[in-house]
Amino acid sequence: MKNIFLVMLALVIAGTGIVFAMQNKPETMNKEGILMDKKILIAYFSWGGNTKSIAEKIHNTVGGDMFRIETSVPYPTDYHEAAYGVAKKQHEEGTKPELKDNGDVSAYDVVFVGTPAWWYEMAPAVKTFLSENNFEGKTIVPFITHGGGGKYTIAEDMAKLAKGAKVVASLVIYENGGANAQQEVDNFVSKL
Repeated sequence: MKNIFLVMLALVIAGTGIVFAMQNKPETMNKEGILMDKKILIAYFSWGGNTKSIAEKIHNTVGGDMFRIETSVPYPTDYHEAAYGVAKKQHEEGTKPELKDNGDVSAYDVVFVGTPAWWYEMAPAVKTFLSENNFEGKTIVPFITHGGGGKYTIAEDMAKLAKGAKVVASLVIYENGGANAQQEVDNFVSKL
């Protein structure tokens, strides 16, 4: 009986050490999935800060590098001018705005691509980013923030623009995710 107790105690101690190590090394969180030993980029466009907030939470969980997608001509700071003026016009015309920096995804295996849902699709700046980079052989993990509309066909549209990429399930978050956003991100990443 004493030997069984000692074996059980050793297993508990070993298990606790493994859990502690995983909690303190975010890059090991997804050892069995698409993130294992991969170079990760988190690229995102954020007008009001919601998508940036989720990008930072993803970074907290998986590590990697971050790249903010920004247009050469910034969107207006007024929401109605940005959303109902510039963004709506770009949506209707199919415009892909020029970016400050197109980024370079060549060194990465997995690219998390973040966008707000604008006019039933991804932000036009994200379309430019996807169109002007080579995603051949890479994995894209979409993350989408929205104000009530959901994910629409954004992941499917990303796959069309990022030729040769494997696009996996999307993380879809209402606004900035609120108090449980980090837990929601962690749960999503653990299932990749």
